[in-house]
Amino acid sequence: MIAAAGTGGHVFPGLAVAEALVAAGIERAEIVCVGGDRIESRTYPEHGFPFLELELKGLKRSLHPSNLSLPLLVLRARRRITAEIESRSVRAVIAMGGYVTIPTGMAASKSDASFFVAEQNAGAGLANRIASRWADRVFVSFPNTTGLPMGEWVGNPVRDDIARFDRATLREEALDHYGLKAEIPTLGVFGGSLGARAINVAIASLAAGWQGPPFQMVQLVGRAHENTYADAPAADNVYVARRGFEPRMDLFFAAIDLVVARAGGSVAEITATGTPAILVPGEFGSSGHQGANASFLEQAGAGIVLREEGLPALADLVRQLLFDPIALENMAEAARAIARPDAANLIAGAMIEAAS
Repeated sequence: MIAAAGTGGHVFPGLAVAEALVAAGIERAEIVCVGGDRIESRTYPEHGFPFLELELKGLKRSLHPSNLSLPLLVLRARRRITAEIESRSVRAVIAMGGYVTIPTGMAASKSDASFFVAEQNAGAGLANRIASRWADRVFVSFPNTTGLPMGEWVGNPVRDDIARFDRATLREEALDHYGLKAEIPTLGVFGGSLGARAINVAIASLAAGWQGPPFQMVQLVGRAHENTYADAPAADNVYVARRGFEPRMDLFFAAIDLVVARAGGSVAEITATGTPAILVPGEFGSSGHQGANASFLEQAGAGIVLREEGLPALADLVRQLLFDPIALENMAEAARAIARPDAANLIAGAMIEAAS
């Protein structure tokens, strides 16, 4: 059982583990995924995995009336997960963080199944900190993850096409995919699976007002923002390919030379692909986790942190980096040095061993 919900930062690492289990010989029908009605409710069924949809919502970090209903929702979710564990004879359960983790951990702790927790960020979320008390093993994505002292550093699971990424092999296909030219530097932009308004606004301004050498850009604006930016103008020497969502992130990374991105779970893809990064951490979530993620990459030399209030300086930073191949190669080498692309296989192996 794999429990993951809410955003791509939880869901896609869970999918990576599910696919690693299949690659190791487990039938898809023997892997049940658990979550709510957001991106996970589409992603797991589309990839052929049984899916248990729960009524879920997160804790609001204020005295909000909606928090009063949480205990009942958690209890209902725990009962349904318990029933699923019993009916399917589940032997190993992993929770990827977020609001589905608590009822999953409660259910697993009352069963014979082994329970694991996987944390994607450098600062552990509240749900994982609570659920870790029931866990047999805890896997973390950074060597200095706070809040989970017993965490084992394996990295954040990425799907196989990213784990075995080879930019040179994919480059020609990637350029064709977006209609790009090989001789022009390319900037990539994304804000996570849901997009990021602050980044989208800053990039639209950069593209329209660009004063510098020609460059290309691939911008993943998020499905909800696709129509908003479909006709956004760009300077004459800037070519922009915009997408709402990109299922082939291997082609995205193969096409670009520098990325502007949030600093959630996607930093694992950035390091696995050796992509130099300008990281704009979101000021949300528990423990300021994106800021901690971004700082880790910056300290390693793999990225530069740019806070949201500093976005007006983005054009100058892009101009400084995108046309400096030596700086880009140094950042790429630093990113590859801290990558842990085999995380999905390591976690899948632990689950299979526990279920045997």
